Amino acid sequence: MRAGAAVGNVLLIEDDDGFARVVAEMARQCGCNFVRARTLDQARKISAEQGFDLLLVDIRLPDGSGLELLDDLDLQSQGRIAIVTGAPSVESALRVLKSPVVDYLVKPVLAETLRQLLMEANEHASRRAALAKSAGGMIGTSHRMRELLREVDRVGPADVSVLVHGDSGTGKELVARALHHASGRSGAFVAVNCGALAQDLMGSLLFGHERGSFTGAVQSHTGYFEQAEGGTLFLDEITEMPQSLQVYLLRVIETRSLTRVGGTRELPVDVRLIAATNREPRACVEAGMLRHDLYYRLSGYRIHTPPLSERREDIPLLAEHFLGELNRRYGTSKQFAPEALLRMSEAPWPGNVRELRHAVQRSYLFAHENNQMDFRPDTNLQTAGTETGGRVNFTVGMSFEDIEREMLLKTLARCGNNKSRAARILGITSKTIYNRLIRYRAQGLLDEKLAAGLTADERQ
Repeated sequence: MRAGAAVGNVLLIEDDDGFARVVAEMARQCGCNFVRARTLDQARKISAEQGFDLLLVDIRLPDGSGLELLDDLDLQSQGRIAIVTGAPSVESALRVLKSPVVDYLVKPVLAETLRQLLMEANEHASRRAALAKSAGGMIGTSHRMRELLREVDRVGPADVSVLVHGDSGTGKELVARALHHASGRSGAFVAVNCGALAQDLMGSLLFGHERGSFTGAVQSHTGYFEQAEGGTLFLDEITEMPQSLQVYLLRVIETRSLTRVGGTRELPVDVRLIAATNREPRACVEAGMLRHDLYYRLSGYRIHTPPLSERREDIPLLAEHFLGELNRRYGTSKQFAPEALLRMSEAPWPGNVRELRHAVQRSYLFAHENNQMDFRPDTNLQTAGTETGGRVNFTVGMSFEDIEREMLLKTLARCGNNKSRAARILGITSKTIYNRLIRYRAQGLLDEKLAAGLTADERQ
């Protein structure tokens, strides 16, 4: 095992000393912690005191059947369970099929099967460790996620504005909450989606208003800035804020004070500001969606939230976390089928973590009677290339490169092949579009009209 890797806890419930020695030695080789219970009574006491990543349960025990333990276990605190027996029967097999138990093993157990279970116990331990250390709800052990968590730890205590950017569904608000938690600020965390606010009311909602300042203002109102006093204000989709309010926001940041709509008094504000956008920030500046001076004020530090495609090793961990939430909420003990997590890890997830959460919820609702959950992709997604007006529809299994190409070419066509205009719509630079088209031409994926246009551009 690699240094610092999590170690799986394994409980063997077995009165056969010979088989116990084999499992103990293999657990040692795989780097697992090994615990043995010889009786059903011992197993009940041990499993009640701690959780295990793998339980190997013999059926025939001196004081009863190992199957009785299944009714006593707190399945939320345990990992994988395997029934091991030297005397298989139809009755015991049917009992296992009706429970969340994943495996039914008949002695002699193949060494490779046992080794695989032990290695999966280590993986389960890694996921448990990540959940225990997750910051502000951010979960993951991948390299990209560890980098992100290090950034949060480093920047959180600093009194600087932060601009978070990344695709929709990648957890930008979770990053903001984690930064607030790491800041040690005593005030509240206030989250505002600028794209969800009516533009004519946005100024009043953000900065507050005085009684009588406009029709319907029957009393004074404390805005989001004041509500976040001493804490953190998170402005999601900052590019949806009108330019006039961006000017006033800039002034509030610079002076650390505000004047309510219709008011005359300047009120000091002590607020840590975090903004977010699902577009590339500099492209937003070039497109006129974000003021140049406000961009520099907001980006005291920039944090990028990676898409799920760049942290695929986190998918099983996230899926089990979402499933755990559902089991706790509804008092159930559903589990993923053995192949479900593998297939989830290979799916494209263009909607990122948000789409994964919805997929787990969908799979939970359609779980089989034996509590086994399969991966149920969204069947409402249509085949790639099926176009309706200004829309492009994608399907599960399509690569991110294909999705990007379809979207770029469709947007270009809608803009009459005007690269600058398409770049503004997509939130990227014209140079990025040009480079992508060069690549598509080399791959033979560009139609003759666009290819000819590129050739003309290169001559100039």
